[in-house]
Amino acid sequence: MTKTDTGSPENVLPTPSHTVGPFYGYALPFRGGEDIAPTGHPDTITVHGYVYDGEGGPLPDALVELWGPGPDGELPTADGSMRRDPASGGFLGRNGVEFTGFGRIQTDANGHWYARTLRPGARGRSAPYVSVCVFARGLLVHLFTRIYLPGDEALLAADPLLSRVEPRRRDTLIAADEGNGTYRFDIRLQGEGETVFLEFQ
Repeated sequence: MTKTDTGSPENVLPTPSHTVGPFYGYALPFRGGEDIAPTGHPDTITVHGYVYDGEGGPLPDALVELWGPGPDGELPTADGSMRRDPASGGFLGRNGVEFTGFGRIQTDANGHWYARTLRPGARGRSAPYVSVCVFARGLLVHLFTRIYLPGDEALLAADPLLSRVEPRRRDTLIAADEGNGTYRFDIRLQGEGETVFLEFQ
């Protein structure tokens, strides 16, 4: 689409680009998206944090997706996190037993998000991590990152991805241990302390 200032073809100016939305908060979130771990599972951990914009302000309309392996390091094969009733088409939610490894969480008014999932096991030479995808206003393309869990410094140091990240930025990929199976992981989209984001090719 273009606009003109006089209507003549010589003075046609391009319409400025802009971000449309965010519309993802309308249909993508689902009830119970933060409850990834089966009910009462002993390896349940809580991961939480805030999503911040480039000025350090919290984003109340961001969406965070998590997915990862179980404690054995194996990727789950259980069908979907958002089950529907085959008869009525209504939403059934999770069955509370199977671990799908996937969750989708919308930030609250303060930019906070949390999820209860299973502690991921190591896969291959990688230290245990949970994969993250972030949708937020102003982003034309969603962002990918990882949440590594602290604890085994030797394993973290040997991780193929972490070992390639410059030391001063490595901490943006490692959650802080708050005790009692709770970890904090803030996501900073820009600016000082910006989270390391990944590009898959």
